Amino acid sequence: MTKILYLDCFSGVSGDMLLGACLDAGVPLADVRAALGSLGLDDYAIASERVLRAGVSATRWVLEERVPAGSVPSQEITHAHHAGEDGDRGGAHAQGQQHPHRHLPAIEKLIARSALAPASRDRAIALFRRLAAIEAEVHQMPLDRIHLHEVGALDSIIDIVGGVFALEWFGADRIVCSPLNLGSGMVRCAHGTFPVPAPATARLAQGVPVYQDGPAVELTTPTGALLVTGFADAFGPLPAMRVDAIGYGAGSRDFADRPNVLRILVGRAEAEAGREAPAPGAPSRERVTLLTFEIDDMNPQIYGFLIDMLLKAGALDVYYTAVQMKKSRPGTLVTVMAPPDRRAALSAILFRETTTLGVRYHDEEREVLDREIVPVTTPWGAVPIKVARLGGVVTNAAPEFEACAVLARTHDVPVKDIQAAAMKAWLDMPGAAARRA
Repeated sequence: MTKILYLDCFSGVSGDMLLGACLDAGVPLADVRAALGSLGLDDYAIASERVLRAGVSATRWVLEERVPAGSVPSQEITHAHHAGEDGDRGGAHAQGQQHPHRHLPAIEKLIARSALAPASRDRAIALFRRLAAIEAEVHQMPLDRIHLHEVGALDSIIDIVGGVFALEWFGADRIVCSPLNLGSGMVRCAHGTFPVPAPATARLAQGVPVYQDGPAVELTTPTGALLVTGFADAFGPLPAMRVDAIGYGAGSRDFADRPNVLRILVGRAEAEAGREAPAPGAPSRERVTLLTFEIDDMNPQIYGFLIDMLLKAGALDVYYTAVQMKKSRPGTLVTVMAPPDRRAALSAILFRETTTLGVRYHDEEREVLDREIVPVTTPWGAVPIKVARLGGVVTNAAPEFEACAVLARTHDVPVKDIQAAAMKAWLDMPGAAARRA
């Protein structure tokens, strides 16, 4: 089963919105508390609350910082958010903050000594290193001297480490993200006022689809951009999936004309979730996507390589058909059959490895027989037999050719002899006659 998380960033994304959405979709707050508690920080408290955003019920992630005696409350503590998608509770770009901004080595030590799973620690550290490298590039400073102004504050450390834990809690096989709504207008940063997106956000979002829509505020923050670009396997529309859970994470502002939320959809690949249990005597049904294009200007040596690449990337089948194209040129129709959730990845391979300028696609349903692999033994070695059944009755059985070919080359015998011996071994198995009844 392929489990999918879809991050719908129609109102941008920030660290607290992401955590709120994860909680709303099922991540236990107690588990997040335990994970963050292992960082050894004691100057904060976390909670969640139900709020409305343009009439939509959502979960708001709440971080309360404990101010040392005699210090001036920061904007994060008083929740006086600046214009922007919360700027991670106003902290990412707020001025006059009184709590410290940590250097990269200090943040790495916090994470390394935590009780997070090793993979989670490695990912969190990698995210901070990526951010530090971007800050170093923007400010032309050595990496070890970079002060993480944008996400070096306590609230953002909590959001990033908590976000890593929450996203990995789902155990998703794929995470897909919508194009990022960055917002517009101007935003205050540690080094001045900049147009949205702020410098760090712009670099973090480089190479992914973005747009600007809605109120003139910052909708996607550095923390949000760091997390989604660090986790997403692909960016685009909602993939074909059966939705099992939905979570809404609230931003601090409540816009009048749109819900200021991040939506997470949790589900399974549609082709798997939608597979029907076979009725007696009937084959199963599943949805597949066909990708097609014609080509007449590609080196024929590439075609074999292309098939291998596509099959390794999840294609169910690939085949070529001779066609006559414009200007009377002979060409090739390329057809790729795949699970719907692999369309984007396979299209990327087609554009990268071939000379085509466009790929068509459409979904179809197919009926499939139940299949299993039954190993048999021949005088030259083991051969897997692919057995197909309809309503429990065997309709076809055939040895896997590649396995037969390997044995034929190894023992210098005709491949047809290997095939025949494999089929005889299968037919001689106890109950073979009954299986074919």
